[in-house]
Amino acid sequence: MLQSTVFASRPLTREIESFLSFCRIEKGLAGNTISSYRIDLERLNELVPKDAGDLGQADLAQHVEALYQAGLAARSIARHITTLRNFFRFLMQEGVVKADPTEFLASPKQWSTLPKYLNRDELDRLLAAPPLASASGIRDRAMLELLYATGLRVSELCLLPLGAVEREMGVLKVTGKGNKQRMVPFGEAAGQALEEYLGGGRPGLLKGRASGYLFVTARGGPMARQSFWRLLRAYGVKAGIRRQLTPHVVRHSFATHLVEGGADLRSVQILLGHADISTTQVYTHVAQRRLRETIEQHHPRA
Repeated sequence: MLQSTVFASRPLTREIESFLSFCRIEKGLAGNTISSYRIDLERLNELVPKDAGDLGQADLAQHVEALYQAGLAARSIARHITTLRNFFRFLMQEGVVKADPTEFLASPKQWSTLPKYLNRDELDRLLAAPPLASASGIRDRAMLELLYATGLRVSELCLLPLGAVEREMGVLKVTGKGNKQRMVPFGEAAGQALEEYLGGGRPGLLKGRASGYLFVTARGGPMARQSFWRLLRAYGVKAGIRRQLTPHVVRHSFATHLVEGGADLRSVQILLGHADISTTQVYTHVAQRRLRETIEQHHPRA
């Protein structure tokens, strides 16, 4: 399989450097996204040593075929093609190319993986797992309640500033991928857990120190993602949940239970902070399952 470390001998072209700068400065994309773009374009730059303006459809088709031959997974090739499309769209806007050579590139078919999620009984046990006799337990309960109530990404949850909580309105001001901001409401249970944490748990952890973060550790700093993962897994074991438990499973549970309750996909997309609704459409499996159950329960010939 091709590795990114192979592609270092040919310097990146001015067009590629300009595109990466555009993604970082003007679009404000996350560092991981820009890193992925760089790896894909380094591969293109090395394997097809031509200026971007000289690349045609045949060049790119042969390049993608070479990726298949090198054994790249379908998901990696699909991401690579997305990078190429974004790159050449930028070049068209800049007037470097007059036509888009990626127009007829076909993305590989991928098996869609249904998201893993917890049922409501499992979630009730998980939310009840943190002990409320300690300041850290009160914090952990508030974090779990808020994670399930809002579907935040784990990095968004751990780095929430104290000022993100609009307590009277019952919403969070969240800054997600690409520095995009969204308002996410939270319910009564999460609000009550937050009140208890802000009233007793957080002051007990800080012991008079100041912090701009909502969720803090005993040292006064923000909760690290890895630390929260470990806490979540420990509480999952305590709650008798034997499957692998991650913050993303709780995020999937939030979205799945919303769709089960009748929420439309556009609303779920906004709450999750998905840039493209196609990312959210994985949750349609829930609606399809509900339709099947309805037919089985109510149709006379089911």
